[in-house]
Amino acid sequence: MRAEPWKLFFVHFEGTSFVAENESGDLTGFLCGFLSQTNPDEAYIHFVGVTPDHRGEGLGRALYEQFFDEVHAHGRTVVRCVTSPVNRQSVGFHEALGFEVDRVVEDYDGPGEDRVFLVKRLS
Repeated sequence: MRAEPWKLFFVHFEGTSFVAENESGDLTGFLCGFLSQTNPDEAYIHFVGVTPDHRGEGLGRALYEQFFDEVHAHGRTVVRCVTSPVNRQSVGFHEALGFEVDRVVEDYDGPGEDRVFLVKRLS
């Protein structure tokens, strides 16, 4: 995980990108997402990270829940994200959060760079 996520997300997607810090103010996690400009009922999570020493504490889930609440308040009912099919831990994490595999696209990010498209419907 980078020490500082790309700052442009926190400038241009301020209301839908979140940072988690410990008591000392050190970065422990982040989520960068945005409201789709193409599909008015959708939101997209671009990337998420939790420092290794804070994994398994529910921080990732809390960041996702914060995102779900925020985008739902903006009328979004669908959240999408993409991960790699070889990252089974990521796929499992997303499924535990209620995401479903929408489809797998071969060579999405170039030859041999397949991607799993995930979708969650907010109630």
